[in-house]
Amino acid sequence: MNNDQFYLSRAIELALKSARSGDGGPFGAVIVCDGKIISESGNQVVRTCDPTAHAEIMAIRTACVAANNFHLPNATLYASSEPCPMCLSAAYWARIERIVFANSRAEAAAIGFCDDELYEELNRHFSARSIIMEHQPMPEALLPMHYWINKTDRTCY
Repeated sequence: MNNDQFYLSRAIELALKSARSGDGGPFGAVIVCDGKIISESGNQVVRTCDPTAHAEIMAIRTACVAANNFHLPNATLYASSEPCPMCLSAAYWARIERIVFANSRAEAAAIGFCDDELYEELNRHFSARSIIMEHQPMPEALLPMHYWINKTDRTCY
């Protein structure tokens, strides 16, 4: 068993634990940096009543706290299934270097976790999405942005 298989096996164990406990869907994630697990999680959507408590999101949150940084540039995310659009976006925001997953999107879709509609929605203009989105510009809305851009001690991310 190589390292990828070892860490993927752990992600799958977490997915099975999540499915058995009823904490959430059958998904698990492990984040490894420099050959060491720095965080891991199963899906916690049901237990926490939080639709964003996917295994990958929870693992990224914990890893960032452990690293004391909002970027994880040398990390690998091991996921029991191909990350959904939210989790994939979070991995990009965290600057994760590599993602390794066991089950494909199609395999997740076959058991009721299909993200195809969401992928399509994200490609539409906001005015054509199924959630009503209204752009209402306000002059004062730019004040925080002007403040931020002129702030000399800001932490860029």
